[in-house]
Amino acid sequence: MKSAIVIGAGVAGIASAIRLAVQGYTVEVLEANAYPGGKLSTFDLTGTSGPYRFDAGPSLFTMPHLVDELFTLAGKNPADYFEYIRLDETCRYFWDDTTRLTAWADHNRFAQETQTVFNEPADHLLSHLRDSALKYDVTEKLFLHRSLHKVSTWLNRDALRGYLNLPRLGVFGTMNGANEQRFQHPKLVQLFNRYATYNGSDPYQTPATLNIIPHLEYNIGAFFPVSGMVSITNSLVKLAEDLGVTFQYNTRVTEIVTEGKRVVGVRRSGEGIIKKADLIITNMDVVSTFRKLLPHARQPERILRQPKSSSGLIFYWGINRKFAELGLHNIFFSNDYRAEFTSLFQQNDLYDDPTIYLNITSKQKPDDAPSGCENWFILLNAPNNTGQDWDAVIARARQNVIQKLSHNLGMDVGAFIETEAVLDPRSIESRTSSSQGALYGNSSNNRFAAFLRHANFSHEFSNLYFVGGSVHPGGGIPLCLLSAKIATQLVSDQ
Repeated sequence: MKSAIVIGAGVAGIASAIRLAVQGYTVEVLEANAYPGGKLSTFDLTGTSGPYRFDAGPSLFTMPHLVDELFTLAGKNPADYFEYIRLDETCRYFWDDTTRLTAWADHNRFAQETQTVFNEPADHLLSHLRDSALKYDVTEKLFLHRSLHKVSTWLNRDALRGYLNLPRLGVFGTMNGANEQRFQHPKLVQLFNRYATYNGSDPYQTPATLNIIPHLEYNIGAFFPVSGMVSITNSLVKLAEDLGVTFQYNTRVTEIVTEGKRVVGVRRSGEGIIKKADLIITNMDVVSTFRKLLPHARQPERILRQPKSSSGLIFYWGINRKFAELGLHNIFFSNDYRAEFTSLFQQNDLYDDPTIYLNITSKQKPDDAPSGCENWFILLNAPNNTGQDWDAVIARARQNVIQKLSHNLGMDVGAFIETEAVLDPRSIESRTSSSQGALYGNSSNNRFAAFLRHANFSHEFSNLYFVGGSVHPGGGIPLCLLSAKIATQLVSDQ
């Protein structure tokens, strides 16, 4: 039986292990941390009121069929492993001038809400969601389910359809430009500009093609795993183990060993021997993979030196009060969105009036916080790590966040914080090997960004493959799962 090693137990690594096991491989996953999931993990904090549970990283669940697909592929019933619900309410939006808006899953209700709050014709919203669906339908099979680095991808019916619809994809304009043409009210433009941040980009630079992103949230739907986001990781690890995959934690790979045009195994920290395998899939950030594990291989410098996406600054707060006006997902917008992104991408600094994403899983899963309390996950868009004085940045940001939330909620939020943890670009980089702490690999701030990500296979070594958010097709849970699908299909095709 052929053997495979997967480096890294992020969601793409776990999905790759499952798919390889289904293909008949003996699979071992080597993970440097003591836990699986990478960013998709969990931890607890204890306050005076009791314990708070937090999902460490991703907090929005879309495209659940990509998770279900792994169970059905293995001949299992997804419901035996994993349970989730579709949300009726997508997000609550807040502006400092007291404007508030709820984005509903029901399109007509959402459109009516925008008409009531912004006096924006309902059809503007509905046509935007239709256009987002069209963009996704045209690009899905071409860009998301295939390698962009194989000639066959560009010589089929899906590619022809993409060529014919190229003018409608927004390749040559920006997301902000397209949204300003669509909507009359600047706050609604701002609302849909924020979807650029779903892959760490700037809406004033990134192509309008990325207006496909709202399709995932509004047309397919936003979902909540009943046992928290970490249950995605836990259920997939359980499935992998049921298929015979073994996981080795606290196991850091220090080298991918090569012979000629093939990889033959890995060396692990503290060991001189080679752990051999017939193929290797690396879920490690592509920059770290080449710089640290393959330093003697040919370095794809053009790809590795591309500007990186934004990172994040996260405050995890145990709040000893409940706020009825808040939902599961909440956004508090900056008063000058363009200035915020200029600060983020051109000045490499956190803006003093940041847009705040606030996730409260205890709204859906009450046991995530003590009775009468809430677990606040606060994410700010942050520049990637280029040596900033992060301690000073964090202190300033904390003060600005408390001030902004207190203004919007009408009380001193800081008085209710009873326990706290912080995750910044430095710790993201050290815990996940993400280059510069970037959350989504290379930046998508130009129209050729899709082609400036590394392929899912090695051009130099015939049995080395790449998955995860730093390679094609990109970051976020759905795209990471698709990277595993693409890479393992390439394995199968050999």
